[in-house]
Order: sequence, then C-alpha cells, then structure tokens
Amino acid sequence: QVHLVESGGGLAQPGGSLRLSCAASGFTFRNYGMSWGRQVPGKGLEWVAGILSDGTSTYYADSVKGRFTITRDNAEKTLYLDINSLKPADTALYFCGRFRWGDFTRVQAMDVTLYDTWGRGTQVTVSS
Repeated sequence: QVHLVESGGGLAQPGGSLRLSCAASGFTFRNYGMSWGRQVPGKGLEWVAGILSDGTSTYYADSVKGRFTITRDNAEKTLYLDINSLKPADTALYFCGRFRWGDFTRVQAMDVTLYDTWGRGTQVTVSS
C-alpha cells in the first residue's frame, strides 16, 4: 500500500527557514517522480516543486523559485523541501505526491491531477 507521510512543518517567522520531509513506503520510491504541493483553506492544491526519480532534474513554480529547494534520498525513501526566506504567503498545508506514471516533464509535473497519491500534509505557518 502506497504511503506518504509529511513532517517538519510548524510556526516560523518571516525570513526564516524550514525543512519538510516526506517518508515514502509501499512502493519502489526510486522509480517515481515526486512533487510538493500546498493548499490554503478555500483554494485548490497548488503545485510548488517537482523532482525526477533519480534527482537529476528539479522544477519549481515561479512563486517559489530561488527560495524552495526540492531534493530526495532514494536510499532512505525520503523527499525533502527546504524553504528559505519564508513569507506569510507561504502559510499553507504542504503535501508530497507521487506522479502516477513514473517520471514527468515540467508541464506534467505541474498538473496535480496526474498524481495518484498525496500524503495528509504538514502545516506551515509563517507569522511574526
């Protein structure tokens, strides 16, 4: 059974940093492109970053480029998202997702409907 569990969220000050983690189980992690998305109440899931199965390419939404870094450790079956220069607008529930067809192009990565599994999320709140 595919299982994704996010952690690392919390309350942070503007300008601060956080590292989110996503522990994967129940499937061959190294075979799948993975992404992070986020959601605020009343809005749909927003894709923010994706990474190929072997970690050789990464993609970012324009709104987070230069501040967010997505990485993965295939040996540990874990996906990461480093968030720097936090802004109040980054406040959201953050999810990790598995792309349903293995690897993806940037255009495919951005389509949240093409993911077959999302975790339950970890809350990030940015406030002074």
